[in-house]
Amino acid sequence: MKCTGTEGFDYVIVGAGSAGCVLADHLSRDERVRVLLLEAGGPDTDELLHIPAALGMLFGSQSDWSYRTVEQPAPGRTFSWPRGRTLGGSSSTNVMIYTRGSRHDYDSWRDEHGAEGWGYDDVLPHFRRAESNSRLGGPFHGVDGPLHVEDRVYTHELCRSWLDAAVAWGLDRNDDFAGVSPAGAGLYQVTCHHGRRCSTADAYLRPALGRPNLTVRTGALATGITFDGSRAVGVTHLQDGQERTAHADGEILLCGGSVNSPQLLLLSGIGDPGELRDVGIDVRIPLPGVGRNLQDHLMTPVVWETRNSTDIVRDLLTPDHLERWRAHGDGPFASNYGEVGAFLTVTDGRHRPDVQLMGGATALVLSGEVQPDRPVFTMNCVPLHPQTRGTVRLASADPQAPPLIDPRYFDAPADTSLMVAGLRAVMEIARCTPFADCLARPYLPAGDGLDDTALEEHVRRWSATAYHPVGTCAMGTGQDCVVSPDLEVYGAERLRVVDASVMPTVIGGNTNAPTIMIAEKAAGLIGTTR
Repeated sequence: MKCTGTEGFDYVIVGAGSAGCVLADHLSRDERVRVLLLEAGGPDTDELLHIPAALGMLFGSQSDWSYRTVEQPAPGRTFSWPRGRTLGGSSSTNVMIYTRGSRHDYDSWRDEHGAEGWGYDDVLPHFRRAESNSRLGGPFHGVDGPLHVEDRVYTHELCRSWLDAAVAWGLDRNDDFAGVSPAGAGLYQVTCHHGRRCSTADAYLRPALGRPNLTVRTGALATGITFDGSRAVGVTHLQDGQERTAHADGEILLCGGSVNSPQLLLLSGIGDPGELRDVGIDVRIPLPGVGRNLQDHLMTPVVWETRNSTDIVRDLLTPDHLERWRAHGDGPFASNYGEVGAFLTVTDGRHRPDVQLMGGATALVLSGEVQPDRPVFTMNCVPLHPQTRGTVRLASADPQAPPLIDPRYFDAPADTSLMVAGLRAVMEIARCTPFADCLARPYLPAGDGLDDTALEEHVRRWSATAYHPVGTCAMGTGQDCVVSPDLEVYGAERLRVVDASVMPTVIGGNTNAPTIMIAEKAAGLIGTTR
């Protein structure tokens, strides 16, 4: 391996994902500063990254880290963990659903975890600043931000039937999951613009690429942070088989997400001393919380065979419809599969939704080979506030070795019980008209009158990640926190983490919009707290 020396910048950002692209744009607006953005993946030039309905083809592609968890004891299997590895990160590969969770989620960060300045009223202006919503406006939504959010330009007719059934079952119709409350059923808004995916690379990075003070380097795997005493001064990275070091006169900003940010801290000697010594890494800053507090949303599918209808993937993703999308940005290729859903409470005494539903007219099942030979509809159930806490640890001191991801799914029996209650709600909604009239028979699970034991087995066999890992560099003031409310790494100078890993607890919804909000807020903190 050849070393090519040191380069100088004011800010070095590690990871061009949902947060890194936001910071690259904001910081490079000041023409006096030099900004370097490092991304391990490649550019987002593949057309599949921009077609909403192509998202299923991105898993396992060159744009995916293709992680797997360690074996989870209760189900006796590993879990696939797709994470975006390209410009835009997971915002270039996700399901594009735009939700934010509830007011309580953010107030609890402040009140229960010491994350002062991160209550709901504090973060709402940053959500608004990021957003350009095609239908909704104040006081909850922005209309002139860089991130386009729109009502999906294509919706399968079965999704509208499901929505009517959910209302008949007793849910309120909700046309704004990111408004006063997420509670109720509705069609999801998506991070798209005229039927095309709007990632943070589209929204933030691409308009900034012409600035001479911004350098974007793809295919650059960060391998460590260099220090002068307690001050972070550089980032070593591999590119084209060569090792380089980028020096930061200002700050180093880790935006690698809930897997790669703790991994880089650990590789740099920041973490639990015992775990670092076990893999042969010298301890620089003892910080036991690094890689701990991992939380993720699981989703469990219920699938039905349908009658007199179509399946988006099997029937509608045709060459003619692809040309229609290329020409006009509409038709089935503008579907994100998870078109309709709900936020509801299935636990007595709860005052906020504890389950999210996401579904559409195809087989949205990730943890097994499911290839129905006729059209189907899937509704996934997602418990929103899991009690389980897992870890991200190093397998070795090799920065190219995948880390050990252990979400410890099913460790908390209450999580499984909540999932079972949510699945019962899903099945009850399916018995309501007009959706019930569209169904031929249950497909997965094969029966409709299952007891709790059978449903628990279904949960263990068919659950998959909902792609919402958070918490591994948690912010707050507790002894296991990794960053302060200003997102500065405890014990280090000029080093921050800005991504979903800083969330003390996972919010009650999809995590992409909150991650973008975190970066928007961080852009205002950087430079003011030094």
